[in-house]
Amino acid sequence: MKPFDEPIYVTRPLLPDLKEVYHELEKIWASKWLTNNGPEHQILEGEIRRRLNVSNVSLFNNGTIALLVAVNSLKLKGEVITTPFTFPATPHALFWNGITPVFCDIDEKSMTIDPDKIERIVTPRTTAILGVHVFGTPCHIEKIQEIANRYGIKVIYDAAHAFDTEVDGTGIGNFGDISMFSFHATKLFHTAEGGALTYKDAALKGRIDLLKNFGIKSEDEVVMPGINGKMNEIQAALGLINLRYLEAERGKRKRIIDTYKHCLLDVDGIRLNELPNSVRNSYQYFVIRIEQERFGISRDEVCKRLREYNVHARKYFYPLCSDYPCYKNLPSADPANLPVAKKVVSEVLCLPLYGELATASVERICEIIRSLRG
Repeated sequence: MKPFDEPIYVTRPLLPDLKEVYHELEKIWASKWLTNNGPEHQILEGEIRRRLNVSNVSLFNNGTIALLVAVNSLKLKGEVITTPFTFPATPHALFWNGITPVFCDIDEKSMTIDPDKIERIVTPRTTAILGVHVFGTPCHIEKIQEIANRYGIKVIYDAAHAFDTEVDGTGIGNFGDISMFSFHATKLFHTAEGGALTYKDAALKGRIDLLKNFGIKSEDEVVMPGINGKMNEIQAALGLINLRYLEAERGKRKRIIDTYKHCLLDVDGIRLNELPNSVRNSYQYFVIRIEQERFGISRDEVCKRLREYNVHARKYFYPLCSDYPCYKNLPSADPANLPVAKKVVSEVLCLPLYGELATASVERICEIIRSLRG
């Protein structure tokens, strides 16, 4: 088989017609209001609240700043238990708040933090659990909340992959104390860069919105040490346009995922990531796991060989955060404490998924993968 003429990346951003973008920009230019809670921002905040079916939303310039503010808004300190199998921003948000991340092993099937291993690492210094809905698969939310209630600690969820995810019809942003969503260009829904926090406690909104705007309460009052986390009007306008195309993009991604499943379901050594029937899929990633003993070659070799065909799959999330130089000396980062995460991180491969990807290209990618089996 010949390589693809053009590179097939793991994702491509949803880009609306430029005419629609120009129309929105004309309104912004006419208003001369580019940032600081402008009309586009206010409208988008309401639309996101309705879309995610949550009580409260605060928009941000990116998801990392949103997560930093989430941690600060709950006045966390000491230690926070989290997963090593995630994007760097998750533990970094703790570090930047002066908090020690304590890594907990993950569940072998869901790849999210394992609640059965959380309780054994709770200490008097533990102030929260920071779970990640990995690839849009929800954490074990009921068990995690039970542990949090038992020890009087908070729960934050990194829902960067979970826009539109629901559990039994309830929006994923309703669980825990705060959830963070990323609107980065690689996400199903995006504002180029951007993010949001969702939370049930309406009293938090005042503190969160102060923290993201330098702590400025009024023209003459700065009441806390905040940062600049505001989403601007151009980001918000792009988000409002992209919301119009979201259902169509979901439909296209479902078609692609169905094609992948049909072509790879019976391949020995390839394990598909299946969601429970109670969960609405975010369609953020399509994930397979390469079991080397059965497939014949390693995940790393599969990824390398796909690149030779101009297919750019990604080894999310390799390496584990616990292997980074800045964290590897923490007691909780000892590989002996994280056997499941070490196994999973050597198997996972995210295959290309975006609405413009042709069915024929998906079938060809699957044919290449099947041909690699040793």
